[in-house]
Amino acid sequence: MKKKATILGAGISGLSAASFLAKSGWDVTILEKNPTIGGRARQFSHEGFTFDMGPSWYWMPDVFEQFYQKFGYTTADFYELKRLDPSYRVYWADQSFSDIPATMGELEAMFESLEPGSSLKLREFLKDAKYKYEVGMKDLVYKPSMKITEFMDFRLLKGLLSMDLTNSFSSYINRFFTHPKLRSLLEFPVLFLGAMPKDTPALYSLMNYADMELGTWYPMGGMYKFIEAFEKIAKEQGVKIVTEAQITSLEKANGEVRAAIDIHGNRYESDVFISSADYQHTEKALLNGSANYSDAYWDKRVMAPSALLYYVGINKRVSNIQHHNLFFDESLEEHGKEIYKNPKWPSAPLFYLSAPSLTDPSVAPDGCENLFFLIPIAPNLADDEETREYYFNILLERLKKLTGNDIKDNIVYKRSFSISNFKEDYHAFKGNAYGLANTLKQTAIFKPQIKNKNLRNFYYTGQLTVPGPGVPPSIISGEVVATYINQHAKK
Repeated sequence: MKKKATILGAGISGLSAASFLAKSGWDVTILEKNPTIGGRARQFSHEGFTFDMGPSWYWMPDVFEQFYQKFGYTTADFYELKRLDPSYRVYWADQSFSDIPATMGELEAMFESLEPGSSLKLREFLKDAKYKYEVGMKDLVYKPSMKITEFMDFRLLKGLLSMDLTNSFSSYINRFFTHPKLRSLLEFPVLFLGAMPKDTPALYSLMNYADMELGTWYPMGGMYKFIEAFEKIAKEQGVKIVTEAQITSLEKANGEVRAAIDIHGNRYESDVFISSADYQHTEKALLNGSANYSDAYWDKRVMAPSALLYYVGINKRVSNIQHHNLFFDESLEEHGKEIYKNPKWPSAPLFYLSAPSLTDPSVAPDGCENLFFLIPIAPNLADDEETREYYFNILLERLKKLTGNDIKDNIVYKRSFSISNFKEDYHAFKGNAYGLANTLKQTAIFKPQIKNKNLRNFYYTGQLTVPGPGVPPSIISGEVVATYINQHAKK
């Protein structure tokens, strides 16, 4: 008779963990609180518009491909993956913009046009970034990070010494480039890692390799296509998925969890339990007396940003923008301080705009456009409709000024989503959108651990544990916990 595993949450890491456990012989059930699966990568539709609710950048296609191949598939079996060229557009304070080319020759030419001699420095910079990516993605991120000795073999130690763990990202970039636009361009990928570039380890130049070498992609039909692929794989392995099954309590006895009880009173007995739900919520609401970490521990964690999001449908087409657009026309330094140093609503926010209907007409009605706006903000702010409307008007004015697109009278659908929604829909600690900040003190063995130290059969996966936030790390997190359980749990 198969041993049973029950997973709380059908987000990316939960679907990944379920698939790997079921493949290795477990009887797996996922319990999801929301009506639909996908976690932060959910999708919704309204009168011909299809909106991805969270992730909109498809980076690190190799991680997706490796996941599919482990189940006998390839990415092309599920969706058409299109590389974007330009990868994205950046608007600057001088009201100019830069389109970031997908080809290395054009990218080097763009760098050279801004700073003579920088194309050769870019090659050197990306060569080092590639090394960090390969060591990090092949060796480090698949470690369960339960103890320091996991990192003690010679090859890994050699790799770690070359990873610039103690140098700051901004000082590292400054070794190579002097032009402020080039520096900002290279600092952009770490913005959502949860700290200013001067407080982020230079290790994360690996993100520049993911950006500029591996490229920015889009799955035709929307980002939810990969959730549908994960669901198909999970179900083929025999995984059962139950939606609208929010867990309200865990029944414990003799140092183990015996059953999960959902909001309807249903009991799910199991040999092993994994929380893919918010780690802090799981500890606080479900594991009282058996938590790994105290309230004081969580209050000291440095969180990555939350976000103010708008899903907007308009009844005309737009011009002069790309699929991905970064509005860096205000001060990154000031906005960063208002997220990380002195948390408050930003005075002059940077923001991001995605227009997937420019690439994929299927996500909007004919003649219409699907727009997704995002402002990174400090977690745990008080948000209300008045505040959301205030910032939306700021975005509309900036969009009109910088791109010429006046859409105010063409909006046929608008929905906002922010801190209170992250708390309600995902039980997100402090309403975070991107998990823990990737500071050195919150990396690898310093992250919340995947194993509960008080309960023999309770584990964690997802963005608040190893390897960290983002879609590819969450995919890997599911595999890491499944592998650890197969190696250590009684079967």
